[in-house]
Amino acid sequence: MCDDRQQVEYFRPTSVTEAIDWLATNDARIAAGCTDLFPATEAPSLGGNLLDVTAIEGLHGITETDDHWRLGATTTWTDIIHADLPGAFDGLKQAAREIGSVQIQNSATIGGNLCNASPAADGAPCLLTLDARVELTSKSDTRVFPLNEFILGPRHTALGADEILTAVLIPKPTNGRSAFIKLGARKHLVISIVMVAVCLTENDGAIETASIAVGSCSAVATRLPELEAALIGQSMNGDMAELISDELVGAQLSPISDVRADAEYRKDAARELVQRAIRAAAS
Repeated sequence: MCDDRQQVEYFRPTSVTEAIDWLATNDARIAAGCTDLFPATEAPSLGGNLLDVTAIEGLHGITETDDHWRLGATTTWTDIIHADLPGAFDGLKQAAREIGSVQIQNSATIGGNLCNASPAADGAPCLLTLDARVELTSKSDTRVFPLNEFILGPRHTALGADEILTAVLIPKPTNGRSAFIKLGARKHLVISIVMVAVCLTENDGAIETASIAVGSCSAVATRLPELEAALIGQSMNGDMAELISDELVGAQLSPISDVRADAEYRKDAARELVQRAIRAAAS
């Protein structure tokens, strides 16, 4: 009896060069922690060619250079939680503690979180406030993209078929204060209804720079540049509630209505969470 089933290949290289050489000639999915890949698979096992990048030592870990921090794509959320990082990363660490259970945090990777491109990806708002860029490597080139140009929509990124996301780059200085707040139907193990990340820097008691991003309220996590500009010069410990208006928050978002919440609730919740996150970062 003839078996005409397509042959499936599984490849687990130990270097980026091996990985991109193989990917250049094979149509494959990339696997790391698999905490999104497995739940999205309706079959008993993963089908199709699979490139497992977990054995590539150069993709794992956090390093500091003169002008940026480099977070390897297979760095886990547990790695981030325990890393010695400046205060501007506090919000990212708070988000890391909200990503599933401890078991998920031990396996899930920062690269996978971004490549999965869920509107509710907890890491995206924090990384946006840090002006993160992503490093994409193929056999012919290495590209660096601002994160807001990499995630294009739900489950849609600028990653090419022959590319691997190799690192997330955070430019210096990283001397701000940051916070992350997430709203869900319960305290833990929940997909976000709304989430907010804030990063502030201070000069002589006043806000010098502000970065604010909202997730789960648009197709992709969204920065609020008009509100950021309005906060500059405000007292770090002042009451900024009047500045945080529907016009500067809700009107900048495009939330949907779904089983977790309707669009109007998301807009109201976003405004409230922005206020709370600013207070948390300022304090």
